[in-house]
Amino acid sequence: MIIGGLLLLAIFLLSWVSTWGMRHYALSKSLMDIPNERSSHSVATPRGGGVAIVFGFLLALPIFGWLGLMDHAALAAMSGSGLLVALIGFADDHGHIAARWRLLGHFLAAIWALFWLGGLAPIAVLNGTIDLGWMGHAIAAVYLVWMLNLYNFMDGIDGLASAEALCVCLGIALVYALIGEVEPIWGVLAMSAAVGGFMCWNYPPARIFMGDAGSGFLGIALGILSLDAATRLPELLWSWVILLGAFVVDATLTLCRRLLNGEKVYQAHRSHAYQYAARHFKSHKAVTLAVTGLNLCWLMPWAVVVALGVVPGVAGLIAAYIPLFWLAIRFKAGTREKPPIS
Repeated sequence: MIIGGLLLLAIFLLSWVSTWGMRHYALSKSLMDIPNERSSHSVATPRGGGVAIVFGFLLALPIFGWLGLMDHAALAAMSGSGLLVALIGFADDHGHIAARWRLLGHFLAAIWALFWLGGLAPIAVLNGTIDLGWMGHAIAAVYLVWMLNLYNFMDGIDGLASAEALCVCLGIALVYALIGEVEPIWGVLAMSAAVGGFMCWNYPPARIFMGDAGSGFLGIALGILSLDAATRLPELLWSWVILLGAFVVDATLTLCRRLLNGEKVYQAHRSHAYQYAARHFKSHKAVTLAVTGLNLCWLMPWAVVVALGVVPGVAGLIAAYIPLFWLAIRFKAGTREKPPIS
C-alpha cells in the first residue's frame, strides 16, 4: 500500500511537470488553438498537454505489473492500444490526418485491446448473463472506438474532460472498494493521478488544452478499463457506463441529431449540450463544476447500487440516464446554432 501510494504521487508529479514541459513545447512550436466561430474559447491557448497524461500513465503500467498490482492482460491491452491512439492524436494535433485513416487506426487499437481482454465478457441482464459471442466482440470494438471519439468531441471547454475522467475513475474506485475488488483499483487510481497532474494546468481558465492525443487516449483507456471490469463481475460494466453517462448521452444525442440533419459529423462544431450551456451561463467553470456535481451526487450512487446488486444494471442505467437526456435536450444538444443577428 505504501509503495502504491508513493507511485501514485510520482505519477501525479510526473504528469504535472510533463504538462509544464508540453506547454513550453507548444508555445515554441506555435501549437495553438486559435479561437474561431466553431470554438468555445476566446483566447489563443496551447494544445497537446494531454500527452502528459499518456506519458505518466503508460510509464507507470509496467511498474504496477511488476509489483503485481495490475493484471497483465489489461496492462498489455492499455499499453498497446493507448500508445497507438495517442500517436495518431499527436500526429493529428501537429497536422491533419484524414478521418478514414484515423478511424482505421482506432479500430486496430480496439482489436488489439480485445485480443488481450478476450473480447466482450458475458453481460448481466436481469438475474442472469448473456454471452453474445462474436457479435459481442464486434459491439465491443465499436464501443471502444466510440468511447475514444466521444471523449474527443467532449473535450471542448476548460477542465471538462479532465474533471469527467477524475469523477469516473474515483467513482469506480469507490465501487471496487465497496464490493471488495482490490486489484483493479490501482489502474483507475493511476489514471486519476495522471489526470490530476494535468488538470492543475487545465482547470478554468485553462493554460493548456488536452488535444487529440490526450482525449483519445483517455477515451479508449476508460473503455478498456470498463471491459476489463466486466470480466471480473458482469454488473461492473453497467456501473462504468452509468458513471460515463454525462459524456455518453451528450455526445450520442448530438451525433444522432447531426446525422438526421444531414450534417458532416466529422467537421468541427459547437452544438453539444455542454457547449450551449457554457455560452448560456457565460462560464466554462460553471459547466465543469455542474457536470462534476452531477457525477458525484447523481451518477455515482446509481453506479454503487447497481454494483452491489440492489438494482439491476439495465434498470439502474435507465433511471440514471433519464435526467441526462432531459438536460441534453434542454440545452439543445445537436441542434444547429442560429447565426448571430447582424
